[in-house]
Amino acid sequence: MPSTVIPTIRYENCRKMITWLCDTLGFSRHAVHEADDGSILHAELVHGDGMVMVGDARDDDFGALQAAAKTGVRVTQSPYLVVEDVDHLYATVQAAGATIVVDLQEKGYGSKEFSCLDPEGQLWNFGTYDPWRTGQ
Repeated sequence: MPSTVIPTIRYENCRKMITWLCDTLGFSRHAVHEADDGSILHAELVHGDGMVMVGDARDDDFGALQAAAKTGVRVTQSPYLVVEDVDHLYATVQAAGATIVVDLQEKGYGSKEFSCLDPEGQLWNFGTYDPWRTGQ
């Protein structure tokens, strides 16, 4: 069953980040809605049974609540993606120029995980731990 919790993220250059998220992290485009000026109003990117919604940062009601990441600013939330081949993704993310902020490591609860900042500074977490699978 697809997830009913869908994180939202705003980017300064959403079009560029959609490409990066798809090419680097393995997302696929589900829907991309553009404004008349070509900016991204809303895009839905799918990863397995999960989804994130992304859009360009803009001065609107939602923009007053959630802004794009700024260098050096702590985030208050971040997506976690369940991946099967975390070693391969780790190498791909490094090659794509992401900043690794938590190195790849084995966890005591049976997961192998790492965290990185994407090119615009959003925090992403990846691991093999899947809380939906039985026995974990």
